[in-house]
Amino acid sequence: MMDRETPPFWWDERSLSRRLLAPAAFVYGRVARRNLERGRRADVGVPVVCVGNFTVGGGGKTPTALALGRAAVRMGLTPGFVSRGHGRSRSDAMLIDPDHHGVSAVGDEPLLLAAVAPTAVATDRRQAAELLKRERGCDLVIMDDGFQSMRLRIDYALIALDARRGLGNGAVIPAGPVRAPLIDQIRHADALLVIGEGSGGDAAIRQTARANKPIFEARLEPLEPQRFAGMRVLAFAGIADPEKFYASLRSVGAEVAETQDFPDHHMFTRDDMDGLSANAWRSGLQLVTTRKDAVRLATGGEAARLFLKECDILDVELVFMPQSIGERVIREALAAFRRRKLG
Repeated sequence: MMDRETPPFWWDERSLSRRLLAPAAFVYGRVARRNLERGRRADVGVPVVCVGNFTVGGGGKTPTALALGRAAVRMGLTPGFVSRGHGRSRSDAMLIDPDHHGVSAVGDEPLLLAAVAPTAVATDRRQAAELLKRERGCDLVIMDDGFQSMRLRIDYALIALDARRGLGNGAVIPAGPVRAPLIDQIRHADALLVIGEGSGGDAAIRQTARANKPIFEARLEPLEPQRFAGMRVLAFAGIADPEKFYASLRSVGAEVAETQDFPDHHMFTRDDMDGLSANAWRSGLQLVTTRKDAVRLATGGEAARLFLKECDILDVELVFMPQSIGERVIREALAAFRRRKLG
């Protein structure tokens, strides 16, 4: 469950480090609360849906944003995605061209988003949203992350929560992975989306229910599951929660004989790829990775593209339960936008 980029004690409620860092977490929490309450929110003239997390690290934001984008397209809208683009080498606003832009320029998750709808990246999300409206005629902005920064006027904030991963030790940064005091985040959210099964998010679910906010459900569903039935694999991933990927492989009948974890957003080196190839060949295993890792490999140079040809990719898609939840979120965002303009 632990993200290799985060301290191990963030996932241990009994950690001494958590207690020692409590004063710093209190100060951080006060600042985060002020940002939520008083942040300068830019109005970009179109409805904005924000998909956020309570915590640092993967919790299903990008699959949720993709599912909402597909729902918006089904409703006849022209959605566009906004992202900061983790790890990109530039800070200016730019529209993504999946055929020409690589991970170093735009980040890995924006390339996934761009396969569904126009996507813009920028450190200043307002600039990205305005670019989508001006250059692509987008009439709805779906923001992947950015809930706590409150840089855009949000019409609907949907918080994605991995039911197994949960809130870690429940403490605020730096004592834990929580981005702002939980009750403050819930107060500014419109609904909670619980993804998968598990008890890790029970505390957040209880507090959301007490706040009388809607609680929705979804699951990550593997695509083409029959391809992996009976396959003996070496599974590797550079995502926030690799165990979720390995569990998905087992759920479709693959025998996960070996695994190798890398940090989230990891750019694979020649040594990484050579080591994975050698281990797979020696043990007679098929290399399998995630779509997010495949995107980084596909734009990582000739050696990475050749290595990617050795790999199978397990694609997953977020499915709302029921499916109509996606359309409901979009409709409520549109209604909130209209009320805001009339008011």
